Amino acid sequence: MTAETIRIFLVGCLVSMYGLSLCYLRQRRMTWSAYAFWGIFALLIPALGPFLVILLQPGRPTTQKGS
Repeated sequence: MTAETIRIFLVGCLVSMYGLSLCYLRQRRMTWSAYAFWGIFALLIPALGPFLVILLQPGRPTTQKGS
């Protein structure tokens, strides 16, 4: 593997983690400003931010329809 390939994998992993944190935030009930804060937080702290967003569990869970 070349250094360029490893960099591409690293960027791909960081983008995937950010996407996972956004998917998690979609399931939480919060104000728009809270969504913006947690989304920017996950984006500005690339490797640790998405994990913190999921670990801290901001907002309330949304209710499941039909369950």
